[in-house]
Amino acid sequence: MYFSRREFLKANALAWGALGINLFSPSLFQRRLLAAGLPADKKLIFIFQNGGNDGINTVIPRGDTAYSTDSRPTLFIPQAQAIDTGNGFAQLHPALQPMMEIYNKTSLNGQEGPGNLAVLHRIGYSGQSRSHFDSQQYWQNGVPGQATLEEGMFYRHLNRTLNLGSAENAFVAAAISSSQMVALKGDKPFPNFNRATEFSFAGTATKNRKFLGSLPSSAGGPNGDGLMGLYGGPQDSPDKIYRPLVHETGQLLGSTMNILQGAVGQGTYTPANGAVYSNDSLGRKLMEAAMLFKRTPVKIVGMTIGGWDTHTGQGQLTGGHPNLLGQLARGFQALSRDLRDQWDKVLVVTMTEFGRTSEENGSQGTDHAEASVVFVAGGGVKGGVYNCDATTWKANDMFSRSGRYLEKKTDFRAVFGEIFTKHFGDAPGILDEIIPGYSAAAAKDPNGFKQLGFING
Repeated sequence: MYFSRREFLKANALAWGALGINLFSPSLFQRRLLAAGLPADKKLIFIFQNGGNDGINTVIPRGDTAYSTDSRPTLFIPQAQAIDTGNGFAQLHPALQPMMEIYNKTSLNGQEGPGNLAVLHRIGYSGQSRSHFDSQQYWQNGVPGQATLEEGMFYRHLNRTLNLGSAENAFVAAAISSSQMVALKGDKPFPNFNRATEFSFAGTATKNRKFLGSLPSSAGGPNGDGLMGLYGGPQDSPDKIYRPLVHETGQLLGSTMNILQGAVGQGTYTPANGAVYSNDSLGRKLMEAAMLFKRTPVKIVGMTIGGWDTHTGQGQLTGGHPNLLGQLARGFQALSRDLRDQWDKVLVVTMTEFGRTSEENGSQGTDHAEASVVFVAGGGVKGGVYNCDATTWKANDMFSRSGRYLEKKTDFRAVFGEIFTKHFGDAPGILDEIIPGYSAAAAKDPNGFKQLGFING
């Protein structure tokens, strides 16, 4: 079955679009210096909470008397109904109970468990934007103030440590999303899809296999056939301006398709160790990520969960916000069970563009503010509560910014700097390449860039 390159491009625009390819972007021709060797065999799932999570009701600063029915008349969580963290100051929203399975450890709260959940409070950045779009960009591209920068910090990490032009690295990252995530955007495309089964050519499974074809010198003959035959061998006419790009991208697409079809072809996925994923959007995405971690070489998977913009009717013990917290907690619990055999290699981290006002508004909700909460879990995580204890939180710190907001204590870039260096093993000297301006920002705000030490080692 023969396909010309023109026929391939015309018939499969959707597949190319899923990879986010802009065929006429000059930046795609740039070549970067590659790091020697591969990073450690570590993996990461990041979950972006779109809308801005209310960190105050997520991780409750019970020791601050400003947390009261005066500041939060309908949202206030009574002490007896909140979850004790064991540090004598912070409590968790009761909807987060499933997460305690990971948090529990005798030295933390007197309960037996792995102690693999770090709860990071007051995370943000200086000069906080309260625009959803801008702040979501900053958290994903790693450069506050650069709202139009469409290149992600996870992409830069992978591009700095792997040869992303090689077919063997075609599927090292993916967004389980209907659209690309900025954190994974860059010159070399990574796929995005809602389900791996959807990342395919139009038509039956038989037609898909024919279209994908075989590599040169394989069963298809000396020239191969289908997509793999077109792009699996030496490129022709390399002097033509777009031919190297088309050839390389065809190889990457073919390799990605091959890997995903192989994963899906192994049959229905059954979670291990009694793990149960919720039958909601986040639960389905997390189960898909776990399947990919077990069946493919993917290293980083991203996804979003919306609904965190709680201006109206936020909910105290039940309602919108508690429901979202419950989804998140059940997802963390399911992953920790399902990925038990590789938990030491895995890190799960949340992100959100900003927190909410410390004082409840007139619509029984909260408005855009500044610092919020980041959850980090994994076998290498040093569990506990950070930035929310009697030694670091002063009286009335809930209103430490403009008398209305919770001010950040730790810059989110320091959090991810620790993830890149301690989880992935990146050299500290390349942080400025992964997070542009890191050193300058750290010099300007040394306290905000002190790493918290939530990863062992």
